[in-house]
Amino acid sequence: MRAWQVQELGEPLDVLRLESGVSVPEPGPGEIGIDVAACALNFPDALLCRGAYQERPPLPFTPGLEVSGTVRSLGPGAEARGLRIGQRVAAQPTLASGRGGLAEVTVAPMANVHPVPDSLDDAAAAALIVIYQTGWSALTRRANLQPGETLLVHAGAGGVGSAAIQMGKALGATVIATAGGPAKVEVCRALGADVAIDYQAEDFVAVVNEVTGGRGADVIYDPVGGDIFDRSTKCIAWEGRILIIGFTGGRIAQSATNHVLVKNYSVLGVHWGNYRRYEPEAVDRWHDELMDLHARGLIAPLVSQRVAFEDVPDRLMAIINRGTTGKLVVDVG
Repeated sequence: MRAWQVQELGEPLDVLRLESGVSVPEPGPGEIGIDVAACALNFPDALLCRGAYQERPPLPFTPGLEVSGTVRSLGPGAEARGLRIGQRVAAQPTLASGRGGLAEVTVAPMANVHPVPDSLDDAAAAALIVIYQTGWSALTRRANLQPGETLLVHAGAGGVGSAAIQMGKALGATVIATAGGPAKVEVCRALGADVAIDYQAEDFVAVVNEVTGGRGADVIYDPVGGDIFDRSTKCIAWEGRILIIGFTGGRIAQSATNHVLVKNYSVLGVHWGNYRRYEPEAVDRWHDELMDLHARGLIAPLVSQRVAFEDVPDRLMAIINRGTTGKLVVDVG
Protein backbone atom coordinates (compact mmCIF):
# COMPACT_ATOMS: atom_id res chain seq x y z
CA MET A 1 0.00 0.00 0.00
CA ARG A 2 0.95 3.69 -0.23
CA ALA A 3 1.66 5.69 2.90
CA TRP A 4 3.36 8.94 3.85
CA GLN A 5 6.27 8.22 6.17
CA VAL A 6 8.65 10.33 8.23
CA GLN A 7 12.14 8.82 8.12
CA GLU A 8 13.86 11.67 9.98
CA LEU A 9 12.61 14.71 11.89
CA GLY A 10 12.23 18.13 10.32
CA GLU A 11 9.83 20.30 8.34
CA PRO A 12 7.04 18.35 6.57
CA LEU A 13 8.20 19.47 3.13
CA ASP A 14 11.66 18.06 3.84
CA VAL A 15 10.99 14.81 5.69
CA LEU A 16 7.70 13.37 4.44
CA ARG A 17 8.14 10.65 1.83
CA LEU A 18 5.35 8.94 -0.12
CA GLU A 19 6.31 5.27 0.03
CA SER A 20 4.85 2.43 -2.03
CA GLY A 21 4.89 -1.20 -0.99
CA VAL A 22 4.40 -0.42 2.71
CA SER A 23 3.13 -3.46 4.59
CA VAL A 24 -0.60 -3.38 5.27
CA PRO A 25 -1.06 -3.18 9.06
CA GLU A 26 -3.10 -5.91 10.70
CA PRO A 27 -5.22 -5.14 13.75
CA GLY A 28 -4.06 -6.57 17.05
CA PRO A 29 -6.22 -7.36 20.08
CA GLY A 30 -8.91 -4.73 20.52
CA GLU A 31 -7.97 -2.97 17.28
CA ILE A 32 -9.91 -2.33 14.09
CA GLY A 33 -8.45 -2.23 10.57
CA ILE A 34 -9.78 0.59 8.37
CA ASP A 35 -9.68 1.20 4.63
CA VAL A 36 -9.02 4.94 4.67
CA ALA A 37 -11.21 7.16 2.50
CA ALA A 38 -10.12 10.53 3.87
CA CYS A 39 -7.64 11.90 6.40
CA ALA A 40 -7.91 15.37 7.92
CA LEU A 41 -4.73 17.42 8.31
CA ASN A 42 -3.97 19.09 11.64
CA PHE A 43 -1.26 21.36 13.01
CA PRO A 44 -0.07 18.50 15.29
CA ASP A 45 0.82 16.53 12.13
CA ALA A 46 3.48 19.15 11.43
CA LEU A 47 4.63 19.00 15.05
CA LEU A 48 4.96 15.23 14.74
CA CYS A 49 7.22 15.68 11.72
CA ARG A 50 9.37 18.07 13.74
CA GLY A 51 9.46 15.83 16.81
CA ALA A 52 7.81 18.66 18.75
CA TYR A 53 4.51 16.97 19.67
CA GLN A 54 3.81 15.51 23.09
CA GLU A 55 3.87 12.04 21.55
CA ARG A 56 6.93 10.87 19.61
CA PRO A 57 6.35 7.67 17.66
CA PRO A 58 9.49 5.74 16.69
CA LEU A 59 10.93 6.37 13.24
CA PRO A 60 9.80 5.67 10.61
CA PHE A 61 6.17 6.58 11.23
CA THR A 62 3.05 7.69 9.39
CA PRO A 63 1.29 10.83 10.70
CA GLY A 64 -2.43 11.50 10.42
CA LEU A 65 -4.62 12.00 13.49
CA GLU A 66 -8.13 11.43 12.19
CA VAL A 67 -9.64 9.46 9.34
CA SER A 68 -12.88 8.28 7.84
CA GLY A 69 -13.35 5.07 5.92
CA THR A 70 -14.81 1.59 6.22
CA VAL A 71 -14.11 -1.24 8.61
CA ARG A 72 -11.72 -3.65 6.91
CA SER A 73 -11.03 -6.14 9.71
CA LEU A 74 -11.59 -6.74 13.42
CA GLY A 75 -8.82 -7.78 15.77
CA PRO A 76 -9.47 -10.24 18.61
CA GLY A 77 -12.03 -8.76 20.99
CA ALA A 78 -12.87 -5.78 18.75
CA GLU A 79 -16.22 -7.30 17.85
CA ALA A 80 -17.37 -6.03 21.25
CA ARG A 81 -17.54 -2.56 19.70
CA GLY A 82 -20.53 -3.75 17.65
CA LEU A 83 -19.10 -2.67 14.29
CA ARG A 84 -19.30 -4.78 11.14
CA ILE A 85 -17.02 -5.23 8.14
CA GLY A 86 -17.76 -2.58 5.52
CA GLN A 87 -19.39 -0.14 7.97
CA ARG A 88 -18.54 3.54 7.56
CA VAL A 89 -16.65 4.97 10.52
CA ALA A 90 -14.58 7.88 11.74
CA ALA A 91 -11.49 6.98 13.74
CA GLN A 92 -8.38 8.24 15.44
CA PRO A 93 -5.35 5.98 14.90
CA THR A 94 -2.92 5.52 17.79
CA LEU A 95 0.07 7.80 17.31
CA ALA A 96 2.30 5.71 19.56
CA SER A 97 2.21 2.88 17.01
CA GLY A 98 3.35 5.13 14.18
CA ARG A 99 0.51 3.84 12.00
CA GLY A 100 -1.30 7.10 11.36
CA GLY A 101 -4.03 7.97 8.92
CA LEU A 102 -2.01 9.21 5.94
CA ALA A 103 -2.06 5.73 4.45
CA GLU A 104 -4.42 3.61 2.40
CA VAL A 105 -5.00 1.33 5.40
CA THR A 106 -4.64 2.10 9.10
CA VAL A 107 -5.60 0.57 12.43
CA ALA A 108 -7.15 2.13 15.51
CA PRO A 109 -8.13 0.94 18.99
CA MET A 110 -11.79 0.01 19.02
CA ALA A 111 -12.52 2.79 21.56
CA ASN A 112 -11.28 5.31 18.96
CA VAL A 113 -13.66 4.16 16.23
CA HIS A 114 -17.17 5.56 15.87
CA PRO A 115 -19.94 4.87 13.35
CA VAL A 116 -21.01 7.81 11.19
CA PRO A 117 -24.32 8.40 9.44
CA ASP A 118 -24.70 8.63 5.67
CA SER A 119 -25.51 12.33 6.10
CA LEU A 120 -21.79 12.90 6.74
CA ASP A 121 -19.60 12.55 3.66
CA ASP A 122 -16.08 11.17 4.02
CA ALA A 123 -14.38 14.58 4.26
CA ALA A 124 -16.76 15.90 6.91
CA ALA A 125 -16.54 12.66 8.90
CA ALA A 126 -12.74 12.86 8.99
CA ALA A 127 -12.85 16.51 10.03
CA LEU A 128 -15.25 16.01 12.93
CA ILE A 129 -13.21 14.05 15.45
CA VAL A 130 -10.37 16.01 17.01
CA ILE A 131 -11.53 19.62 16.75
CA TYR A 132 -15.19 19.02 17.58
CA GLN A 133 -14.53 16.58 20.41
CA THR A 134 -11.93 18.99 21.79
CA GLY A 135 -14.27 21.94 21.51
CA TRP A 136 -17.30 20.17 22.90
CA SER A 137 -15.41 18.83 25.91
CA ALA A 138 -13.84 22.25 26.46
CA LEU A 139 -17.03 24.27 26.25
CA THR A 140 -19.42 21.89 28.02
CA ARG A 141 -17.22 20.05 30.49
CA ARG A 142 -14.31 22.34 31.30
CA ALA A 143 -15.89 25.81 30.94
CA ASN A 144 -19.56 24.92 31.47
CA LEU A 145 -20.55 27.58 28.93
CA GLN A 146 -24.09 28.77 29.60
CA PRO A 147 -26.75 30.28 27.31
CA GLY A 148 -26.42 34.04 27.24
CA GLU A 149 -22.73 34.09 28.14
CA THR A 150 -20.12 35.65 25.87
CA LEU A 151 -17.56 33.39 24.20
CA LEU A 152 -14.41 34.81 22.60
CA VAL A 153 -12.86 32.47 20.01
CA HIS A 154 -9.36 33.17 18.76
CA ALA A 155 -8.25 32.10 15.26
CA GLY A 156 -11.89 31.73 14.38
CA ALA A 157 -11.38 31.02 10.68
CA GLY A 158 -9.11 28.02 11.28
CA GLY A 159 -10.21 24.45 11.78
CA VAL A 160 -10.22 24.63 15.58
CA GLY A 161 -11.78 28.07 15.80
CA SER A 162 -14.44 27.50 13.16
CA ALA A 163 -15.73 24.49 15.10
CA ALA A 164 -15.75 26.47 18.37
CA ILE A 165 -17.84 29.25 16.80
CA GLN A 166 -20.48 26.76 15.70
CA MET A 167 -20.57 24.96 19.03
CA GLY A 168 -20.71 28.23 20.96
CA LYS A 169 -23.76 29.30 18.98
CA ALA A 170 -25.35 25.86 19.44
CA LEU A 171 -24.95 26.32 23.20
CA GLY A 172 -26.70 29.69 23.10
CA ALA A 173 -23.69 31.96 23.65
CA THR A 174 -22.94 35.31 22.09
CA VAL A 175 -19.80 34.59 20.05
CA ILE A 176 -16.99 37.04 19.34
CA ALA A 177 -14.27 35.76 16.99
CA THR A 178 -10.84 37.05 16.02
CA ALA A 179 -9.12 36.39 12.70
CA GLY A 180 -6.34 37.85 10.59
CA GLY A 181 -7.51 39.83 7.56
CA PRO A 182 -10.86 40.77 5.99
CA ALA A 183 -11.37 37.46 4.19
CA LYS A 184 -10.97 35.43 7.37
CA VAL A 185 -13.23 37.83 9.26
CA GLU A 186 -15.95 37.15 6.69
CA VAL A 187 -15.48 33.40 7.24
CA CYS A 188 -16.17 33.93 10.96
CA ARG A 189 -19.31 35.92 10.23
CA ALA A 190 -20.56 33.24 7.83
CA LEU A 191 -20.05 30.65 10.57
CA GLY A 192 -22.36 32.60 12.87
CA ALA A 193 -20.06 34.84 14.92
CA ASP A 194 -22.02 37.78 16.31
CA VAL A 195 -18.91 39.97 16.23
CA ALA A 196 -15.81 39.33 14.11
CA ILE A 197 -12.58 41.24 14.77
CA ASP A 198 -9.66 41.64 12.39
CA TYR A 199 -6.79 41.51 14.89
CA GLN A 200 -4.46 42.90 12.23
CA ALA A 201 -6.46 46.13 12.11
CA GLU A 202 -8.08 46.38 15.55
CA ASP A 203 -7.20 45.79 19.18
CA PHE A 204 -9.40 42.84 20.10
CA VAL A 205 -9.15 43.70 23.81
CA ALA A 206 -10.73 47.10 23.24
CA VAL A 207 -13.47 45.71 20.99
CA VAL A 208 -14.38 42.88 23.40
CA ASN A 209 -14.57 45.24 26.36
CA GLU A 210 -16.65 47.69 24.34
CA VAL A 211 -19.23 45.21 23.05
CA THR A 212 -19.61 43.61 26.50
CA GLY A 213 -20.08 46.92 28.26
CA GLY A 214 -16.75 46.59 30.04
CA ARG A 215 -17.52 43.17 31.50
CA GLY A 216 -15.30 41.13 29.16
CA ALA A 217 -15.78 37.63 27.78
CA ASP A 218 -17.09 34.92 30.11
CA VAL A 219 -15.17 32.20 28.24
CA ILE A 220 -12.10 32.61 26.01
CA TYR A 221 -11.15 29.79 23.62
CA ASP A 222 -7.41 30.08 22.97
CA PRO A 223 -5.64 27.74 20.53
CA VAL A 224 -2.83 30.27 19.96
CA GLY A 225 -1.16 31.03 23.30
CA GLY A 226 1.74 33.45 23.67
CA ASP A 227 0.82 37.10 23.20
CA ILE A 228 -2.81 36.19 22.51
CA PHE A 229 -3.12 34.64 25.96
CA ASP A 230 -1.42 37.63 27.56
CA ARG A 231 -3.84 40.05 25.86
CA SER A 232 -6.84 37.83 26.64
CA THR A 233 -6.32 38.37 30.35
CA LYS A 234 -7.16 42.03 29.69
CA CYS A 235 -10.67 41.20 28.51
CA ILE A 236 -11.69 38.24 30.67
CA ALA A 237 -14.81 38.72 32.78
CA TRP A 238 -15.01 38.39 36.54
CA GLU A 239 -15.22 34.64 37.22
CA GLY A 240 -14.45 34.01 33.54
CA ARG A 241 -12.70 30.95 32.14
CA ILE A 242 -9.77 30.90 29.72
CA LEU A 243 -9.49 27.58 27.85
CA ILE A 244 -5.96 26.53 26.87
CA ILE A 245 -6.42 24.62 23.62
CA GLY A 246 -2.96 24.83 22.07
CA PHE A 247 0.06 26.91 21.18
CA THR A 248 0.03 27.57 17.44
CA GLY A 249 1.58 30.97 18.17
CA GLY A 250 4.75 29.17 19.19
CA ARG A 251 5.28 30.66 22.66
CA ILE A 252 3.84 29.05 25.78
CA ALA A 253 2.51 31.89 27.92
CA GLN A 254 3.02 32.25 31.66
CA SER A 255 0.00 33.08 33.81
CA ALA A 256 0.27 35.94 36.34
CA THR A 257 -1.44 34.26 39.26
CA ASN A 258 -1.90 37.52 41.14
CA HIS A 259 -4.09 38.70 38.24
CA VAL A 260 -5.98 35.39 38.28
CA LEU A 261 -6.68 35.97 41.95
CA VAL A 262 -7.77 39.62 41.63
CA LYS A 263 -10.21 38.97 38.77
CA ASN A 264 -11.24 35.58 40.15
CA TYR A 265 -10.99 33.81 36.78
CA SER A 266 -9.89 30.30 35.88
CA VAL A 267 -7.24 29.10 33.44
CA LEU A 268 -8.33 25.65 32.27
CA GLY A 269 -6.26 23.10 30.40
CA VAL A 270 -7.99 21.05 27.70
CA HIS A 271 -6.36 17.72 26.87
CA TRP A 272 -9.22 15.89 25.21
CA GLY A 273 -7.14 12.87 24.20
CA ASN A 274 -6.70 11.76 27.79
CA TYR A 275 -10.44 11.36 28.22
CA ARG A 276 -10.04 8.17 26.19
CA ARG A 277 -7.79 6.95 28.98
CA TYR A 278 -9.62 8.24 32.04
CA GLU A 279 -13.25 8.43 30.92
CA PRO A 280 -13.83 6.74 27.55
CA GLU A 281 -17.58 6.66 28.05
CA ALA A 282 -17.56 10.47 27.93
CA VAL A 283 -16.00 10.38 24.46
CA ASP A 284 -18.77 8.07 23.22
CA ARG A 285 -21.40 10.34 24.74
CA TRP A 286 -19.87 13.44 23.15
CA HIS A 287 -19.78 11.69 19.77
CA ASP A 288 -23.50 10.96 20.01
CA GLU A 289 -24.20 14.55 21.04
CA LEU A 290 -22.16 15.91 18.14
CA MET A 291 -23.95 13.62 15.68
CA ASP A 292 -27.24 14.99 16.99
CA LEU A 293 -26.04 18.59 16.56
CA HIS A 294 -25.01 17.80 12.98
CA ALA A 295 -28.34 16.13 12.23
CA ARG A 296 -30.10 19.28 13.47
CA GLY A 297 -27.96 21.49 11.26
CA LEU A 298 -26.21 23.23 14.17
CA ILE A 299 -22.68 22.18 13.26
CA ALA A 300 -20.97 21.29 9.99
CA PRO A 301 -17.21 20.96 9.52
CA LEU A 302 -15.78 23.76 7.39
CA VAL A 303 -13.85 21.69 4.85
CA SER A 304 -12.15 24.41 2.84
CA GLN A 305 -9.88 22.21 0.72
CA ARG A 306 -9.92 18.65 -0.58
CA VAL A 307 -6.26 17.70 -0.90
CA ALA A 308 -4.78 15.19 -3.33
CA PHE A 309 -2.80 12.45 -1.61
CA GLU A 310 0.39 13.59 -3.35
CA ASP A 311 0.08 17.17 -2.03
CA VAL A 312 0.22 16.47 1.71
CA PRO A 313 3.62 18.08 2.52
CA ASP A 314 2.78 21.30 0.71
CA ARG A 315 -0.61 21.62 2.42
CA LEU A 316 0.89 20.95 5.85
CA MET A 317 3.30 23.82 5.25
CA ALA A 318 0.32 26.05 4.39
CA ILE A 319 -1.23 25.19 7.76
CA ILE A 320 2.02 26.04 9.53
CA ASN A 321 2.18 29.39 7.72
CA ARG A 322 -1.47 30.20 8.55
CA GLY A 323 -2.38 30.28 4.89
CA THR A 324 -5.58 28.25 5.26
CA THR A 325 -9.09 28.48 6.62
CA GLY A 326 -11.22 25.69 8.02
CA LYS A 327 -10.08 22.09 7.64
CA LEU A 328 -7.96 20.55 4.92
CA VAL A 329 -8.89 16.94 4.17
CA VAL A 330 -6.84 14.50 2.11
CA ASP A 331 -8.65 12.23 -0.36
CA VAL A 332 -6.99 8.85 0.19
CA GLY A 333 -9.21 6.06 -1.06
